[in-house]
Amino acid sequence: MNLANVSMRKAVLIPGDGIGPEITDAVIGVLDAAGVAIEWDRHYAGLAALDDSGDVLPQATIDAITRHKVALKGPCTTPVGEGFASVNVRLRKTFNLYAAVRPVRNLPGVETRYQNVDLVIVRENTEGLYSGVENEVTPGVVMSMKVATETGCRRIAHWAFRYATQRKRKKITVFHKANIMKMTDGLFLRMAENAHKKDYPNIRYESAIIDAGCMRLVQDPSQFDVLLLENLYGDVVSDLCAGFVGGLGVVPGANFGETEAIFEAVHGSAPDIAGRNVANPLALLMSAVMMLNYLTENEGDEAFGQAAERIRAAYDRALTDGEKTRDLGGTLDTDQFAQAVVQRL
Repeated sequence: MNLANVSMRKAVLIPGDGIGPEITDAVIGVLDAAGVAIEWDRHYAGLAALDDSGDVLPQATIDAITRHKVALKGPCTTPVGEGFASVNVRLRKTFNLYAAVRPVRNLPGVETRYQNVDLVIVRENTEGLYSGVENEVTPGVVMSMKVATETGCRRIAHWAFRYATQRKRKKITVFHKANIMKMTDGLFLRMAENAHKKDYPNIRYESAIIDAGCMRLVQDPSQFDVLLLENLYGDVVSDLCAGFVGGLGVVPGANFGETEAIFEAVHGSAPDIAGRNVANPLALLMSAVMMLNYLTENEGDEAFGQAAERIRAAYDRALTDGEKTRDLGGTLDTDQFAQAVVQRL
């Protein structure tokens, strides 16, 4: 596709660490082949940024996301030890990315013990035990505070029901522990119930105590549609659900705020295989597809959505044809898988 006369939308690209630059290059190659009209403003975070700026999340990266509102991010490493907060946590707090979304579906050609999995996990991304409010009560006794606000709980509940309505999903299930944490989880549960009753009766609603809900999940994940969870539960359950369909290497992720959105591979930077061209770029490619759909939905440019459909169909066909990386039982390296997708565009 000739892009000479196409208006280019700018977005931030954060390659990340470890395998991040390899899979990022592979994904950008697929997007270019699909004719995606994005001009990438490349910035750094994690270990890749530390030597140059002395910070795992430089101000230049923050400023670029503020300008362009959208970023595609590879996996980033946070140095072990005091003094460095998680890159992901800092991004969520800086841009108030309160909604983390992880779609989980079976992929053709990727066999697992579960079939007919088609879930979306919506996780509140800024409160709960991950608020970071900890202190030492007395020597040998520490406390971590679970924070829930009516504003935060109401906001994520309405976001989830709005998302379900727009995507024509049928049901939302809230996982909670309100039988024990009656105030925090009770507030989260109450805001979800209110959103359903007052504004979104079109979506079926249920709740489940999280331990019983997890048991039901592993028995038959197809009985669920959209799962709505507070921060810690969402972190755990989203990884659990990834295991239904082949692991974190085949699951995309996104973090949404009111004005910014960051799309990312949810797996780690895998430094043990970095530089060997063997990493699976599919999770980041799927996240890029989510980004393209987001741009269509929020900015009205149908070309992004059309490219997203073509790319998704192409990687589905590649997997169906047995063109897979080694982690999925295939023989392809990173670049070879990207080329297999390109050939099917």
